[in-house]
Amino acid sequence: MANIRVLVVDDSAFMRVMVSKLLSQDPALEVVGLARNGEEALAQVQALHPDVITLDVEMPKMGGLEFLSRLMAWQPTPVVMLSSLTQVGAEITVEALELGAVDFVPKPDQAMAIHQVADELITKVKRASKAKVAPLLSSRESRRSQPSSDSARFARTTKQTASWDRVLVIGASTGGPRALRNVLSALPGDLPMAVMIVQHMPPGFTRSLANHLDQCSALQVREAVMGDRLERGVALVAPGGYHMILDRDGSIRLDQGPTVNGVRPSVDVTLLSTATIYGDRAIAVVLTGMGHDGTDGARAIKRSRGVVLAEHESTCVVYGMPRSVIEAGLADEVVPLDQMAEAIIRCLNLTPAKA
Repeated sequence: MANIRVLVVDDSAFMRVMVSKLLSQDPALEVVGLARNGEEALAQVQALHPDVITLDVEMPKMGGLEFLSRLMAWQPTPVVMLSSLTQVGAEITVEALELGAVDFVPKPDQAMAIHQVADELITKVKRASKAKVAPLLSSRESRRSQPSSDSARFARTTKQTASWDRVLVIGASTGGPRALRNVLSALPGDLPMAVMIVQHMPPGFTRSLANHLDQCSALQVREAVMGDRLERGVALVAPGGYHMILDRDGSIRLDQGPTVNGVRPSVDVTLLSTATIYGDRAIAVVLTGMGHDGTDGARAIKRSRGVVLAEHESTCVVYGMPRSVIEAGLADEVVPLDQMAEAIIRCLNLTPAKA
């Protein structure tokens, strides 16, 4: 088996050495280059053609975000971010994921403690090597994915979900932030249903994700809190470290019980509770991600005569979660990412928003 060739990018000489040593512990990984900033990294990419890049954010001459933008427009390559566990770090990490970074590893507060995340870093670099990274959209294409002028003008008024209303649950993992942005930016602000989003992400990052999604969507998007109630036109994001459960009175319960499928929040947990309460008025959407989280929940939705949509392999960063749903025979439609919002609207018998 050929080695996975890794380029390490960090302005700290100590971190470059430490990350390189940690990755080199695994015989499947080969560190082929080190770079101090984005300018050096672009030159190294051109010369070395690495399979995966580990990337810091704050660097002189050219920072991580500018490097990412140029890389994804020029030579898309899987990137794993090394992210600070601060509010600013979380905001930048989410922006990096929207630009096309595949995954991230939270940095310990002290650089000397980087060995504490060695296993996670090695695992995520290996996973990233199998990811399919799409080119960054041009400015013209990016505008097409934003809400139409009509949908963007919808007043952000909300109404508590009544018993006859429908609910949409979207689940995602690796590659999810960029996919979620694509879907939510194309949904109208007067969508006549409540929305719940489950993105595999650790504590401290989901609030930033919700804020970023809120900025690009005509829907209101916010991180869920205990006791929240479903509202039409509002999308609630499961907080990192908590399962998001829908109770019979329409309120949200956050639970720190055991992980399910190795994750918390779990898509399955949210879908199972939704199927019980909403039955055939539920729509489940399973987007890009590794593993099979969402399959048991999709099965429950189908048994309750709800609708299940799965992302097509052609647009998945990691074709894991949707593949599991599709191979289980649970998908009513298999839809490329850029058509997912239209498919959701079609399920509601509404006219799609025009881009």
